[in-house]
Amino acid sequence: MAVRQVTRTRAGVDAGLQGYVRQVFNYMTGGVALSGLVAWLMGSYNGGQLMVQMIQSGFFWVLLIAQLGLVFFLSFRVQKLQPSTALGLFIGYSALSGATLAPLVFAYTQASVVTAFFTAAAMFGAMSVWGYTTKKDLSGFGSFLFMGLIGLIVASVINIFVGSNTMSFVISLIAVPLFAGLTAYDMQKIKEIYYHTQGDVAAQSRAAVMGALTLYLDFINLFIHLLQLMGERR
Repeated sequence: MAVRQVTRTRAGVDAGLQGYVRQVFNYMTGGVALSGLVAWLMGSYNGGQLMVQMIQSGFFWVLLIAQLGLVFFLSFRVQKLQPSTALGLFIGYSALSGATLAPLVFAYTQASVVTAFFTAAAMFGAMSVWGYTTKKDLSGFGSFLFMGLIGLIVASVINIFVGSNTMSFVISLIAVPLFAGLTAYDMQKIKEIYYHTQGDVAAQSRAAVMGALTLYLDFINLFIHLLQLMGERR
């Protein structure tokens, strides 16, 4: 009787976890789709003139700063937000991200964009599944991956001013395995957060939004750096 009860409990937990992870991926997929739609609209409207004007006027930097501000605000204030507000901010972030991605995406051929997208999707999917199913504790890699991410950000900022194609290539070469590793690590962390927030509907809803944001960032960065490595410019 006790064995049956444990089995039922585990089945219930697994079903709850699956529903939670599905919610995270639904949010994340919706965010990626919205970013793609906004990027396409920006690049297609009036032959791309809107995108060109945005860059020439400096408004691109305003959007980029707003995008960074929004992601930091969400990361540090999400626990004080209503779940619906957190989700709304994530949707807004996804739209802003699409606008700032447009100039990069339209610098490459359509075939390059499609190839990079599906390659990123395959890598992201494989690492997500591994992070979800592995019994290995990946928390030990967290500090290493975070240090690598900080180094990557610093190098990317420096390269904005240096403008070195070689440095850009090396950054992307390092970024692809880094964000692949982060995908697996973040996926395992999402599972752990589910168990810590069980019974608290609001906390779990906020955690689902943050999980979606985390995976969104992993996927978008995989896509960007694969595009820079593999892509053919127009």
